[in-house]
This record gives sequence, structure tokens and C-alpha cells, in this order.
Amino acid sequence: MDTLETPRLLLRPLTADDTAFIIELLNDPSFIQNIGQRNVHTDEEARTYITNAALNSYAKNGFGLAAVVIKETGEVTGMCGLIRRDTLPDVDLGYAFLPRYWGKGYAVESAQAWLKFGWDKAGLTRVVAIVDPANEPSVRVLEKLGFVFEKMVRLAADDIELRLFATENAEKKNRS
Repeated sequence: MDTLETPRLLLRPLTADDTAFIIELLNDPSFIQNIGQRNVHTDEEARTYITNAALNSYAKNGFGLAAVVIKETGEVTGMCGLIRRDTLPDVDLGYAFLPRYWGKGYAVESAQAWLKFGWDKAGLTRVVAIVDPANEPSVRVLEKLGFVFEKMVRLAADDIELRLFATENAEKKNRS
């Protein structure tokens, strides 16, 4: 998978060196509330998560969740990337950040880089995003990125209803 770069951020593949970050992020109360419990509490569980959520996707799709790193300090702030889920017909934009990095524009900046990658390198014409209806900050991020609410969906029969947003590559759409 490519490392993407923005003016302030590096979006690099997750590695086994990111286990402490993954444990912190996945056990943050806001992650559990907005995304769900992943039961990742040990280094071994974090390495398995990195393999299953990122490395396998990089190998299969050429993209996946990436660490979002502040260039100036080297701090890992969160993760962001494109995800191909069996439960959705389109590629999904996913992101999660540690609360101490919220409100700094990192989600929008990293997501814009991934959308550009999706349009220019992966040949995507449409990307979706799913969000818990109560997660208004995430909805605002999607709206800033040009996503539009389409419908409510469930990823599994026993899951809560999620808001599905979508955006299309205007340039490719106009050429069709």
C-alpha cells in the first residue's frame, strides 16, 4: 500500500509497531460508543487486528486503514482509509481518531487524501461511509467532504441501524 501525504500528515500502513496505539484507540470510550467493541486488549490481539483490518486489505485491495501521523511530531493520531466490506456494495471510507486530536481537521485532511487516492489510483467512482446516527461530529466530517445521506442500513441483522452517506467522483461521473 502507498504512503499518502498531506501538508500536515503522513498516512502510512499500519505495522506491528502500532500495537500500543491500536490498543489505546480501540479501547477509548468514544471508539466503543461510535464504532463498537473490538475486544483488543493485548499486543497479540492488536497484531491480529492489524493483520485482519489492514494488512490483509492492503494485499487484497491495495488500500485499507492507515495510521495517520503528524509529520512534525511523529505522533499517531488515528487511522483512516478505504475499506472493502462484504456487507456493502461500494468501498467505505473509515476513520477513527484519539479524542485529544479531535477538532484539528485531521479527519477531513486524511479523508480527502484517501478520496483522491480512490478516484485517481483505485479508479473508484463512488465511496460510501457509515456512521452511528448519534455521532454528529462524524456526520459533520462527512458533510465537509461532500458526502450526502442516502439511507439507513444494517451491516448485520443484529446490528443497529447506521446512516449511510455517499459521494461520487464528479469528474468521472461527468465523463460518463
